[in-house]
Amino acid sequence: MDTNILFIFILAVFVGFEVISKVPSMLHTPLMSGTNAIHGIILFGGILVLADASTGLAQALGFVAVIFGSANVFGGFMVTDRMLQMFKKKKP
Repeated sequence: MDTNILFIFILAVFVGFEVISKVPSMLHTPLMSGTNAIHGIILFGGILVLADASTGLAQALGFVAVIFGSANVFGGFMVTDRMLQMFKKKKP
């Protein structure tokens, strides 16, 4: 069972890297702000893996998934907030 989780984790790393590396820099900010829900799902999945972890490796991978998922969620909201600040009218 633990080898399956490790295999899925490694595949997710490779797929995520390939998908993000193909995005042009011009589209990265809107894409990041539009995928906060996906990052929330990743965070939830990491929490579930961490809750069901029975070995040290599964606990470490779950912990890393929760940390990275949290960074993605909060970073995405920060980027979205900065983008929205650009469209506000400036006070004289």
